[in-house]
Formats: sequence, structure tokens, C-alpha cells
Amino acid sequence: MNRIKIKITDKVGLTHTLEAPTDMNLNLMELCKAAELPIEGTCGGMALCASCHCYIVSGHRLPEVSEQEEIMLDQVFTLRDNSRLGCQLRLTTELDGLEVQLP
Repeated sequence: MNRIKIKITDKVGLTHTLEAPTDMNLNLMELCKAAELPIEGTCGGMALCASCHCYIVSGHRLPEVSEQEEIMLDQVFTLRDNSRLGCQLRLTTELDGLEVQLP
């Protein structure tokens, strides 16, 4: 099983280093929820609510933002250039070392 490490800084500034499998088709939102970090994911990962909004801190090359994700991001009050929806980022080996901040 391939595993990657992801650093997530929570809303109070604590950084959590999480290990995640890449062979289970998980996304970043699901990893955060499994680690009991404060992220909602109200729509269950369908890019319909933006409650899994996060900031990508590291310079990783990410998949392009889909039209549906862009629509949801446009509704976020704390939008930044590095904003993404965690539910739209599948955990792959390319994301090893990813650094994320929760707004």
C-alpha cells in the first residue's frame, strides 16, 4: 500500500502531519474528517457546498479546478488564490508532502 504524508494546519494554528493511503480513492476532505479535524463536508464530497474549503500552502501541482468547484469557490467569503475544495483533491502519490491550511 502506498502512503503519503500531508501537513494540515487547523483553525487554531496547530499543524497535524497525517499519513494517508493512496489506494483507497480518498480525498482530502475525507482524510481531515477521519482525523477529526474541523472540516464539515456537508454535501458528502459532491462539490455542492464549499464547507470543505481549504488553502493549499505548498507549491504542489494540482488537478485543474472543475466548473462545479469554481462555482462553489465563488461563494466563499474568505477566498484566496490558493483556495480549493478538499473534496475535489484525490489523495495520490503526487500529493505527498502537501501542506494545507484550514480557514
